[in-house]
Amino acid sequence: MSTPLASILAALAWLLCSGTVLAQQQSLDLPAAPQAPAVAADPALQQSIERGRYLAVAGDCMACHTAPRGKPYAGGYAIESPLGTIYATNITPSTVGGIGGYSEQQFSRALRQGVRADGKHLYPAMPYTSYALLTDQDVRDLFAYFRHGVEPVDRPAAATALPFPFNMRPAMRAWNLLFLDRKPYTPDPTYSQQVNRGSYLVNGLAHCGACHTPRNVAMAEQSSRLLAGAALGPWWAPNITSDPVAGIGGWSDAELRQYLKTGRAPGKGQAAGPMAEAVSNSLQHLHDDDISAIIAYLRVVPAASGNAKPAFAQDGRGSDEAVLRGRESQNERDSLTTGAALFSANCASCHATDGRGSADQSYPSLSRNSATGAARADNLIAAILYGVERKVGQTEVLMPRFDAQSSVNPLGDAQIALIANYVLQQYGNPDVKVSQDDVRQSRQGGARPLLARAQPLMVPALALLALLVLGSVVLVMVRRRARS
Repeated sequence: MSTPLASILAALAWLLCSGTVLAQQQSLDLPAAPQAPAVAADPALQQSIERGRYLAVAGDCMACHTAPRGKPYAGGYAIESPLGTIYATNITPSTVGGIGGYSEQQFSRALRQGVRADGKHLYPAMPYTSYALLTDQDVRDLFAYFRHGVEPVDRPAAATALPFPFNMRPAMRAWNLLFLDRKPYTPDPTYSQQVNRGSYLVNGLAHCGACHTPRNVAMAEQSSRLLAGAALGPWWAPNITSDPVAGIGGWSDAELRQYLKTGRAPGKGQAAGPMAEAVSNSLQHLHDDDISAIIAYLRVVPAASGNAKPAFAQDGRGSDEAVLRGRESQNERDSLTTGAALFSANCASCHATDGRGSADQSYPSLSRNSATGAARADNLIAAILYGVERKVGQTEVLMPRFDAQSSVNPLGDAQIALIANYVLQQYGNPDVKVSQDDVRQSRQGGARPLLARAQPLMVPALALLALLVLGSVVLVMVRRRARS
């Protein structure tokens, strides 16, 4: 395979990561799951529809296939990937705009192989590499739900039109040959039934690896580093292997259960960004035995080391609030020039002057917090820029954003860097430093992988390759004529 073509295929694979990340950053104010349209009184079909409804929630299908304030599963959500905008498809049972004309076999092929009914390849922003593990019965139940349990919406979603050469969908065939394992999940006989169930959920239906597993040069998941942590645009999906320091080995089962069901575990961490969305729309609704199965499986995932100390092990170093009092004159207009002053003005009212948070921890402590004590500051910067929003039951947690879209107080890169460094020094990991460039990079969507950065060079590379091939052909023809 030529290098330019390999680059194109690999860059297309980037969509698997970026699509998941950006889709998860949409508004959490999603419509309620639709009620099933009237169907014939068939108890077996009704049971299949209800199982499919649960599976769709466990797979977090609505997050990508429902636009903010749009109708459930009608598509149209714009995924702003580094290679262009991808629009999620309409997967309602409409024969006009959705998948109402799909057979169960065609539905299965789209879900597990990424190939539409018309034979065109889906971009892997939809994680079919994970859904490939789904059993035939689960696919059948999902098909029953989307055929009979979802209200049809006849309006087609906006069509995806990526720029050349990424609009070459057939190129995905080669990537799939390299990285798509089409075998459904096979239970591991060395695992208990509970652990196997957790493995099926984590690696298949819930597609946790799409966020938490690092990727190779071609943007495919590195199976040798399963769940070892990975970049998600401006966020960082942490190591959730069994390692007691770098992973979740130091969390108790009760803490993990509380985190997965509510998005927070005092003394450990709080869900923000994509994880907050996963908790709000999926994980909180899972059965308790499935949550226990997930935890049981994470306990046996091979440990991936890294950190020198647990991210939640940092204790606070006190408050500078008393030092700030009276330091500036009463008519001073530009006193917010230090991290301490900026923290006092923008953060202390919720997180307290000593960083301990509120009594009920709705506003969490900044000490013993994985966002501030980690070996990297991605999530701390992103939380300041984009805020935190999650809803569990009737309880909503909201931290305002401080980026340019802030309705409270937009902060510049230098100001956010000062706040982040102050928080790290006072309450988190003092060995981590944040620069204005770090904030700027987060504001722009996070670090871009090599393939995304190489995108502008791909068209010239293809043109050069074409010229080389054409030149070679001409040279051969000239030599043949010379000999004749």
